[in-house]
Amino acid sequence: MTFGATTRIAVRALRTNVLRTALAMLGIIIGVGAFIASGAIGAGAQARIAEQIGSLGSNMIVVLSGSISSGGIRLGSGTQLTITEDDAAAIGREIPSVIAAAPSLRGSGQIVYGNQNWATVVQGVTPHYEIVREWPVVDGKYLGQEDIDGATKVALVGQTVVDNLFGGTDPIGQIIRIRKVPFTVVGVLARKGQSSWGQDQDDVVLVPISTAKKKVMGVSQANARAVNAISVKIEDGADLGAAEREIRALLRQRHRLQPGQDDDFSVRNLADILATQEKSAQVMTNLLYAIAAVSLMVGGIGIMNIMLVSVTERTREIGLRMAIGARGRDVLSQFLIEAVILSLVGGGVGVLVGVASSRAVSSLAQWSTVIQPVAIPLAFLFATAVGVFFGFYPAWKASRLDPIKALRYE
Repeated sequence: MTFGATTRIAVRALRTNVLRTALAMLGIIIGVGAFIASGAIGAGAQARIAEQIGSLGSNMIVVLSGSISSGGIRLGSGTQLTITEDDAAAIGREIPSVIAAAPSLRGSGQIVYGNQNWATVVQGVTPHYEIVREWPVVDGKYLGQEDIDGATKVALVGQTVVDNLFGGTDPIGQIIRIRKVPFTVVGVLARKGQSSWGQDQDDVVLVPISTAKKKVMGVSQANARAVNAISVKIEDGADLGAAEREIRALLRQRHRLQPGQDDDFSVRNLADILATQEKSAQVMTNLLYAIAAVSLMVGGIGIMNIMLVSVTERTREIGLRMAIGARGRDVLSQFLIEAVILSLVGGGVGVLVGVASSRAVSSLAQWSTVIQPVAIPLAFLFATAVGVFFGFYPAWKASRLDPIKALRYE
């Protein structure tokens, strides 16, 4: 019997009981749908993490003030400012792969405009901050070196501050008060969005670092050049690990730390942070795939059960066909094709369900999803394999029936 004829017989047999056929496909539909949706959710999470890390600035290393010991007590990171603007200048000058190093001083304050006020982050920065963080202004101008040298009272505001403080008013040229000190808004920062640890990066006001020290946050007279952090931008293609080691060695030398003595600063490589968070997202994706695989296995068992019932019900039909000349392999092929058709049709419907589920998750849960092109053929391949695997035993059982006993089956 030809393949085409066997396929037509298999399709006709499936159409005789549509409800049973639909129930047999249900497990495959759910399994493939879960497979597609799981991959989309996992890929979306990884893409979102990469986007959030990228919003901090590409090829960036951050140096933070480290822990110190006082009276035998080890104090926490950042308890004292141990890095300076001079350290930033040295990093930019002495490490070849560094494009720019931007020192910054961080604090908070109540911002007042007219009868409106808003509590936000206030950062003292230099012009290099725009280069390192890749954070331009969408309106107005950025801080210039003259603002640093003259400690001018000018400010850049983030989009969240604009929304909550100015409403529909153009902020450029407006006077705001930071801790009762008047500042003129000269620029509006481009929207950055949320960071990978959930912080709203747009809820910020940037002022010249010299102004922040002298008129807003104050600084210890013993170390007037101290800063909270230094953001370092590395050239594209450069080895971030090597640059990190060079920065650590330079700062240890500048801070006169002896061998075996702990660093009084910390260096964070954003590429390492990205890799760690992507690994966490991949673990979640693998878990979702495992759940989807279990669903497919359950669907395959459902196909086996339905096919075994079908073999039992059609025993006399099988005996009649074999009595008039059908061979065992013809019967095996028919039932195996039926199982594969169930899997393929169920897989096709499952793909549609998976795509629809992914879009529903994006719409209702505001969760980014990315459907991988390879996931769809992979889901079909997996569904077919499940159909062949779980459909083989019922097909083999049907092909082994004795025609005489089958014809006498009641």
